[in-house]
Order: sequence, then C-alpha cells, then structure tokens
Amino acid sequence: MKKAGILNRHLAGALAELGHGDGVLVCDAGMPIPHGPRVVDLAFRAGVPSFAEVVDGLLAELVLEGATAASEVRDANPAAAGLLADRFTELRYVSHEELKELSAGARLVVRTGEARPYANVLLRCGVFF
Repeated sequence: MKKAGILNRHLAGALAELGHGDGVLVCDAGMPIPHGPRVVDLAFRAGVPSFAEVVDGLLAELVLEGATAASEVRDANPAAAGLLADRFTELRYVSHEELKELSAGARLVVRTGEARPYANVLLRCGVFF
C-alpha cells in the first residue's frame, strides 16, 4: 500500500500511464465529459473534493509544460481564477466552448466535486529531463 501521494488506485494508475504531451482535464462536477478519454470521477458531494485540492494533488505528482483554462473563469469564478493564476505562470485562456472541444483530445479526465462554474483546466504533461 502506498503511504503518500495520491492513494486512489484508479487515479494513481492512470497518472502512471501518462506520457509527454498527454492532456489531463481537471474539471468541476458540471463540465460535460467527452467520449474517449479515461475518466476518474472523484466527485463525492457538491464541493468534495474541491477543484483546488485535486489540482494541488496533481501538481505534486506530474511534470507539466502547459495549462489551458476558459477565459470565462476570470469573471464567473474569481476564486478558481486566482488559484489558476497562482499555480500556472504560463496559463493559456480560450473560450469555454473551445476548452470543451480541446478536452476531447485529453488522455485523462479527473472530475472533482467542485460546484462553482468554470473550475476547469486542461493540463499538458511534460517530461522530467
């Protein structure tokens, strides 16, 4: 049994399969989930786990080379916008519609219990060397 890091066996296994350039969508409970990517649904109740908890847990495990979010987050969800600005120095913004289209190409979708709008980010995996 693991003693640290991500303990959820489905999420830990999915993360171990990711490679350079793969996309990981971390989304709120309301984001439409595209057909195709593997989905690990962590949502338990509204707000649990939060978008922030899941993003921070993934940042501790992954090497990233980019992130994309919906521009609407800045007006509709200042808390999520602040979190994204704090965590990602090179954050790209697109429309929410474009983010939904881009998410179809993700290798993994991690659904949180977040119940505030536009708490979504598409991560692009990097390489550790």
